[in-house]
Amino acid sequence: MRLGIIVLALLVFGAPASAESRAGTAGARIVAVPEAAMQGGEAQAQGAQVVTPSAAELELEQRTREVASQLRCPVCQGVSIEDSPTDLARDMRNVIRDQLAAGRSPEEVKAYFISKYGEWVLLEPEPRGFNLAVYVLPILALAGGTGLVAASVRRWVRQGNEEPQP
Repeated sequence: MRLGIIVLALLVFGAPASAESRAGTAGARIVAVPEAAMQGGEAQAQGAQVVTPSAAELELEQRTREVASQLRCPVCQGVSIEDSPTDLARDMRNVIRDQLAAGRSPEEVKAYFISKYGEWVLLEPEPRGFNLAVYVLPILALAGGTGLVAASVRRWVRQGNEEPQP
């Protein structure tokens, strides 16, 4: 059971190369237990510790995920930086985490990326100006299509009700 929890924690939070490489940044610090130290599903770590993240670190990680899920990956283009596996997306997530840890609001962090990449970096553009077309055009197309189908059905019904003239 503990092995499963350790593996899940490694997948979710990632294992840093060393504690010094992540010093000063928020996130979980997890030490992997060698397989040789496992016996009967129980971890008998020889000096290894699993450090659980604090509530503040978990909250920062959640806020980082929320902001990262709203920004487009410049490499993948159709994927958020939260879901992208690229090095650039990882670096952008680290920038988001650092800026949120420094006290910036999510809007300020998004404004930073907009200043670097343009409004294109937002997965959901603000509904104003030309971007309003992204929100309005699908509704207009649906209404137009519905009207076209209704008019066609009405015409077919009228033609079916008309009696043939001799």
